[in-house]
This record gives sequence, C-alpha cells and structure tokens, in this order.
Amino acid sequence: MRRDLIDSIAEYRSEQSQVLIGDFNASTFKSTDAFFLRIGGGSLGGKARGLAFIRHLLHKYQTARRFAEVRIAVPPSVVLATDVFDHFVSENNLLDFAIGSADDAEILRRFLEASLPASLRDDLLAFLAEVHYPLAVRSSSLLEDSQYQPFTGVYETFMLANQHPDLSVRLEQLMEAIKRVYASTFSQHAKGYVRATPYRLEEEKMAVIVQQVVGTLHASPDGRRFYPDFSGVVRSHNFYPVPPMSYGDGIAAVALGLGRTVVDGGKCLAFCPRYPRNIVQFSSVEDILANSQREFWALELDHIERGQDESVSDPLLELKEARFGLDVAEKDGTLNNLGSTYSVDNHVIYDGLSRPGTRIVSFAPILKHGVFPLASILERLTKIGDEAFGRPVEVEFAVRLPHRPEETAEFGFLQIRPLVLSREGEELRMDDVNPERLVCHSSQVLGNGRVRDLRDVVVVDFHRFERARSQEVAEGVAHLNAKLSESGTPYLLIGVGRWGSNDPWLGIPVEWDEISGARVIVEAGFRDFRVTPSQGSHFFQNLTAFQVGYFTVNPDAGEGFVDWQWLGAVPAVEEQGCVRHLRFDEPLVVVMNGRTSRGMVFKPEAPM
Repeated sequence: MRRDLIDSIAEYRSEQSQVLIGDFNASTFKSTDAFFLRIGGGSLGGKARGLAFIRHLLHKYQTARRFAEVRIAVPPSVVLATDVFDHFVSENNLLDFAIGSADDAEILRRFLEASLPASLRDDLLAFLAEVHYPLAVRSSSLLEDSQYQPFTGVYETFMLANQHPDLSVRLEQLMEAIKRVYASTFSQHAKGYVRATPYRLEEEKMAVIVQQVVGTLHASPDGRRFYPDFSGVVRSHNFYPVPPMSYGDGIAAVALGLGRTVVDGGKCLAFCPRYPRNIVQFSSVEDILANSQREFWALELDHIERGQDESVSDPLLELKEARFGLDVAEKDGTLNNLGSTYSVDNHVIYDGLSRPGTRIVSFAPILKHGVFPLASILERLTKIGDEAFGRPVEVEFAVRLPHRPEETAEFGFLQIRPLVLSREGEELRMDDVNPERLVCHSSQVLGNGRVRDLRDVVVVDFHRFERARSQEVAEGVAHLNAKLSESGTPYLLIGVGRWGSNDPWLGIPVEWDEISGARVIVEAGFRDFRVTPSQGSHFFQNLTAFQVGYFTVNPDAGEGFVDWQWLGAVPAVEEQGCVRHLRFDEPLVVVMNGRTSRGMVFKPEAPM
C-alpha cells in the first residue's frame, strides 16, 4: 500500500507538471521531460500563452493515451515574463531611445552593452547547470499570436548549441541571445509591421521562451549536426482545396530537418491530414522531381569559437543553421522513414531507399505505409485547437523518430495560433467575362470581396525577369513599396514565381514589410515551373492576417492568366530594372469569390 501511494503521488505530480506553470526556483530546479516554468512577473506573451494553453488541452483530451506510441508534448521551456523586459529597458534607459531610433545596428549595440538583472543571471546559471541540450531562444511578445493581428515571423529566434565546457561561456551566449530578442522588438522590420496595424509600439512588451530544440545529434567525419527528423506546419483551414478535399479538412506542409524550409517558403510537401495519400504536387513523376525537397536545414554544432577568428561577423552563436544535401540525411538515417527513389532507367518512383537511384523526400513511408501516425495526430490536434479557439488554427511542430528500439517517437508542439480568415460577406457571383477585359484571372484565389481603389500597379516584367537576379528584383520592389507606402497609396503587385520565398530560384525573396503596402498580390508561374502556394510560411500567414487578396496563376496548368502584353505596353512612372510602376487615371477593380476561389482583376477602361 505504501508503494502504491508513493506511485500515485508521483503520477499526480507528473500530471500536474504537464499542466501547470511553475515559478522557476534556482535552488530546487531539476531538469525533467515536462517542465514549463516562468521567471519574473507580468505576461507570458502570446506565443508562450498558446503553449501553456495547448499543454492544458493535451492533458484534458488525454491525447497522450490516444497515441501511446508517441510522446506528444510541448518541449521543456522556461519563460522570461514581460516584467523582466520592463526592468531591463528601464534600468538601462533604453525605451525612449529604441522607439525613436531608426538605426538597427545602434539599437543592437546599445542592447548588447546593457546588463541584465543580477537575479536573472543567477537563475539562468542554475538553469544551464542542469540542461545540456541545444536551446531555442524565442520571442513571445504581447501582440504575437493575437486573435486578429498575429505578429508572425516579425521578431528574432536564436539557436544555441549549449555544449561549451565552460558554464560561464554558455551563460554569456544565452544572455546575449536574450538581449538580441529584446532588441528585435524595436527593429525597423518590426516597426514597419506595427505601423500597418492599429497598435502602437509603446504597447508592445517582450517575453522570451528558452526552449529545448527537438532533434537528434548526428556525428560523422565531416562534422556534427542536430536536427529533427522532420518539421512542419498544419492549418485547420485549406485555402486551396482540391477534390475530394474541402476547406475544413485542413492542410499540412512538412519537410525533412528544421522547420525553416517550411516557414521560409522553400520546397516542402503539402498534404491534407484527412487524405494523406492525395498529394496534388506529386501528381506525376515530373511533378515529384520538380517539387520535392533537395536539401534540408540543420544546426551545425562544429564552430569557430569567439575570438579565434576576427572575421566572424556574428560572435554570438556557437552553431548556425546550415543547408545539407539528401546524401547527408541518408548517412544520418533520417531519410529512411521519409524517402523514395527515382529510377532513371524506367522513369518510376519507388517507395523506400532499397534501390539505387536519385533520392526523393516523399514521406511515403509515413503517409502511405504508416510508420508514424502523422496524419491522425495532425487531424486530432487541429480539431482540438478549432474547438478550443472557436476558429481555425495553425500549429507548428517538429518530430524526432526513434533511431534505437528502446526510444519513443517525440512530437514536439512548438506553437499554436489562431488563423485569421477573410471576413467573407456576401458570396459574389462572377459570370463569364471576356478575357480581353481582364488584367488577370485565377482559379486559385485567397480573399473575398471587391477592391475598387487601386490605381497603381507594381509589376515584375515577365519577359525580362531572370531568376539569377531575383535579389535585385526584390530590392526594386522594396524601393517602390516604400515610396507608395509613405504616401499611403495602396497598389496591385504582380510578380513571377513565389513571393517571399527564401530560395531565390523559386521566386522573389522579399520580406513582408517590403511589400506590405500591396492590397492585392499576384504570383505567376515560370515558363518551366509551376508555382505552388506556400501555405505553411510566415509570409502566407501575414497575407491572411492583413486580408490581402492573393492570386496564384499557372497558365500552363489552366489556372488563369496574366495579360503580360497589355501590362508591357503601359508607360511606366518609374522603373527599377525589370520592376515597373504603372499608374492609371481610373481604378482597376478586383473581384474575389472566397467560396469558389475564383478571382478577376479588371482593366481600368472596363470596370465591373
């Protein structure tokens, strides 16, 4: 009976640790698999609030028992609440300076030179003495993940290897990462975002999450890497459903390695959790070869120490995120559960890696053969999130698969936030229209309603665009966006390839604040490459948050058109290389039907 009582008490304490938020105590802290602690008072910030809430939901719905073979949990975390931020900027007289300064470098320098409170240093030292795994230092501001204006991808996240033999060095690195996150609150990127919202920068406060990075250490003669088997984002609302899918079935985007591939708009695999075998972008062998992931992101643990090389531009991090080829993933064993093989001899894709040939990240072992219940987990979690938030949600996650028989698979719940949908009013009826009246037509449109006040167009000339010069194009677009935004002029943005992609060969690598003045955005496919909407990216989340009309056009696939000849004949107000600014006396009218996903942009001389 005594043993049973002790076991019951231990189980109760374990359950409480999975639900409650405890106060960090340096004298009693011990590292476990489920702690979620706070340092300081005030708010946890939006991101940390969401994680605390999902811990409660996972316990309430007994999710762990439903998927007993997988550990589904929020990674161990310590949150520095907003009072710590207030104390830091107040004691160091940083607030007024940071709000008024337009020099990001000077803001960062002043923040790095400032001192964190002594009590915080002691707490962080006690924390690092107990944990020896890589850490993510993440922002969690008051406005982040809010219900109507999610501040997605605005603030900084830093990764630390946390493996230096000297504890004081690890402490300095962690404190520097925290101060860099604080400084990002006042960056020009963040200020530009805030200006596009009803909020004021003075209302913003920053909490910081110090969290275990989900992943496995892989060592080889060419170095050491740390990364999850795969990461991804799932949304409970699909803006681009293809039969038999519907809007409410949701959509997931997953990629081998760190989630940067997904959130930066790189090549990844999109699937519906309800129909995991129905993968539109993998409709043919050619589509698979064109759209599948070719490289992955991982944390590189081997590094140059601070002071050993004066040429190192960033003295903070003892690791960096680096790209690796699929051959590295195959050697590490992480491709085994995600890969397929392309046979050149007979032009066929085979599941698994048992045959010689080109490796493909297909997720076939998981989605077709069920080696991991990914689709079921995502469908269950999005349903729980929908019910709890009362609206569609987006979830970021990372998964570590077992590499030894005694290990358990781990599903790391990294973030949950409400998904802002178009405020759909009346469903618009669009009859057949003469194509000559249209600048653009698309059957893949995000948004609903009419936009009647667009007299300005920023267009990337389709005939002169070169993928190798996409960075120059991005700079030209940013220049025109700044001019139009300064005068408060909304505009239509038309480009080639994927907007906001981190891969310049897939599209135009702009940041959100560099096109934030656009009311309607069109992205058109290359002559030899079909554009796939990147529904997992931070860029895409911002489109939905700001209610921006979003057209995807792939003429070769029968998905609409852009009248490039008509656009090219219009005299430009200004040109930046192949980026042209057009202005019309009469407005272009944009019509979008959110239920049928159809949209049209009418020429000024023929408004609807």
